[in-house]
Amino acid sequence: MEDNEFDVFVIGSGVAGQTVAKACTDKGLKVAVTDNREFGGTCANRGCDPKKILLGAIEAYELSENLKGKGISKTAKIDWKQLQKFKRNFTSNIPASTEHNLIELGITLFHQSPTFLDKNTLLVEGKKIIAKKIVIATGLVPRTLTLPGAKHFKESDDFLNLKKLPKKIVFVGGGYIGMEFAHMAARAGAKVTVIDTGKRPLHAFDVDLVDELRKYSETLGINFIFNAKPIALKKKRKQLTLTYELKGKEHTIEAETFFNTTGRVPALASLDLEKGNVDFSDKGVETNAYLQSTSNANVHACGDVSDKNLPLTPLSGRQGYVVAENIINGNNKELEVPVIPSVVFTSPNLATVGYSEEEARSRYKNIRVNFEVATDWFNAKRINAPLYAFKIIMNDRTGEIVGAHLLGPDAGETINIFTLAITNKMTDKDIKSTIFSYPSWGNDIKSMV
Repeated sequence: MEDNEFDVFVIGSGVAGQTVAKACTDKGLKVAVTDNREFGGTCANRGCDPKKILLGAIEAYELSENLKGKGISKTAKIDWKQLQKFKRNFTSNIPASTEHNLIELGITLFHQSPTFLDKNTLLVEGKKIIAKKIVIATGLVPRTLTLPGAKHFKESDDFLNLKKLPKKIVFVGGGYIGMEFAHMAARAGAKVTVIDTGKRPLHAFDVDLVDELRKYSETLGINFIFNAKPIALKKKRKQLTLTYELKGKEHTIEAETFFNTTGRVPALASLDLEKGNVDFSDKGVETNAYLQSTSNANVHACGDVSDKNLPLTPLSGRQGYVVAENIINGNNKELEVPVIPSVVFTSPNLATVGYSEEEARSRYKNIRVNFEVATDWFNAKRINAPLYAFKIIMNDRTGEIVGAHLLGPDAGETINIFTLAITNKMTDKDIKSTIFSYPSWGNDIKSMV
């Protein structure tokens, strides 16, 4: 095989791409991986991992604030510069260690976004590459805003690397990224506004719990502007001004920094997929059950860029495994999507798994919905948590748990118990008859069902 020929060429070095590359290399295939950014992907370098590290200090601040005068004499102070330095201990070595590990396996590395020349041929780093199988695992990128002055918007990468926190910040987009960053920035001392075109933030999550979270967010000083359409962003000396439309009238808001948190889209724009006969849509590369391109059998897609995915790291790894199996053994492994929990790492967390109330009502004749704001429960009271709520949905006939929505200090962990319950078709009686450690957040679920 020539130097420019490979059995498998992987575009993207995140969880999905690495999973494919390592599995195929283990089977003796000649593999290459390319990435136009730091090796290691979004999650480890500029996504969920560094975000969670920043959140650690925010949680410590919140706990000290809630317990001030109840055993704690002073609220903790967030040192943003120190926090960023701590975060870099986790992220700075990711690219080099990822490249080292892949090279050790005998994988060839490139550092550019390739373009398709035909079904099996790519152009990368000025070299023409021929591959029997091409795997697209490029993930997602921030949605591009087209309004005048859009170039002045910062993105999520910029927030995670802020050396100094601006005094005044506006997040345009109230999805999970905008809300997580808004909570961090507000706790760290910034004056925060969230602007969204919809009537509420986090439209994919339970409406009642989101309403509770919104009301609590306002007590933190976060200002919300809903049903607002951004029109233009104008830069002045030290400030920027956003013009937006609300109820037919134009308004303006000034801040030092504006972040585009309107969402993320599949990273496909630079690949020239048309030349490779690879069909795609706004959801990503169009694939069959084997995660194989519906228009080019030589191409597979996995991770966030596949049209079968949700932007969640555990599912990206599973998709990478499916693609590797089908490349190595022929199409014999279909993607099976399990019940997947999702968490918004605001503080407190908002977590969900299974059906929403609306979905459950459309699927079952009768459902039981247990919704309660439980700030008077022991676990919330012992840390003086200002917000703790839940909504659990059950099939009323069988008692089977079909949906769980949690809002609280440990919701991101507790939701995993409900994921296990739904996966195994457990009922309210099954949960109540299980002995959990006490007093723990996990034990609270017995009172929720």
